[in-house]
Amino acid sequence: MGMFSNTFKLELRILEDIRAFGTFLIWYGRTRSYAWFKRFELAKDALVDLLYQKRGRYVRPFLHLGTIVLIFLFITTGPVLFSRSEENKNAETGILATTAYGSSIYTQQAEEVRAFRGGEVITHVVSEGETFSSIAQRYGLQVSTILWENKMTEKTPLKPGMDLRILPVDGVRHQVQRGETIFSIGKKYGLDNSQAQVIVDYPFNEFLNDETFELATGQYLMVPDGVMPETVIAPPRPTSPVIIPAPGSVPQGSGSFIWPAAGMITQGYKFYHKAFDIANRAGGPILAADSGVVIGAGWDASGYGNRILVDHGNGYITLYGHLSVLQVSAGQRVNRGDVMGQMGSTGRSTGTHLHFEIRQGGVLLNPGSFLK
Repeated sequence: MGMFSNTFKLELRILEDIRAFGTFLIWYGRTRSYAWFKRFELAKDALVDLLYQKRGRYVRPFLHLGTIVLIFLFITTGPVLFSRSEENKNAETGILATTAYGSSIYTQQAEEVRAFRGGEVITHVVSEGETFSSIAQRYGLQVSTILWENKMTEKTPLKPGMDLRILPVDGVRHQVQRGETIFSIGKKYGLDNSQAQVIVDYPFNEFLNDETFELATGQYLMVPDGVMPETVIAPPRPTSPVIIPAPGSVPQGSGSFIWPAAGMITQGYKFYHKAFDIANRAGGPILAADSGVVIGAGWDASGYGNRILVDHGNGYITLYGHLSVLQVSAGQRVNRGDVMGQMGSTGRSTGTHLHFEIRQGGVLLNPGSFLK
């Protein structure tokens, strides 16, 4: 009986020791966790105080670092993802597709890389055997863009190790002088007042005032599609505006889109401007590109100004921006060719024109693939 009692007491002691040990572990874990959390909070507060005291100084380094990381991830994983996507698509359709709209997969990747670059000018080190043409093709640019930026001609010899500045898009990079405006700069590089809209729409150009487009002396401004002065007069610019027929003059089949306005295309579809700008100094009516229901008609503070949205009931939505007058209201049904408003220059606009978008599932499509 005494032996049984001793055994029972021993078991109770062991259980008490285990319970005490468990209590100690919980207390130790909480204490250590609190200590680490307190250190983390102190370090975070110190970093926040430092950034606040020197606010703005580290913004550019952070942006550059983030851009470099994105480019690295895109370069290392992009080819694999694109190749798998293409292989799956081709396996389903049974079609081997190597080009799209006349451009190679290499050029399409260069277009995406330009978007990730965030408008930065990069430096290319010339390698043995490279030419201006091969370098331009690598970055999806025209040869003239590289020559203008580096103050060279096609006869300039390229030597291995030479540094070339590479712009993010075709055009000219300009350093603003005192008294210059986007209109005077655009005119210098072959753009009239209506075409100066391309300078405003380029997302990496900065202005002291986003409403008046005021510029700072000494800042650099990208002029997409600009041409150096000595080549503006002759030969004529290859990207001259396309004359658009009067709206509704060309018969269209069911489900297709007619031209929503008469004028000239002053800015086409690009990765940073996924729309058509149709300009006409005399203004003119804005027509419904296809039948549908108006789902939005009014002021848009994001830059469209007076804008209209039409749902065509087949997955497509069209947007008409910068109108001076709206002649429809939300919920109203419209037929193809109905007048919905008048061309204007409201919102983030530099001249009278229509900003026209075609959307499908939230994706902005190239209107040139639909308007014939």
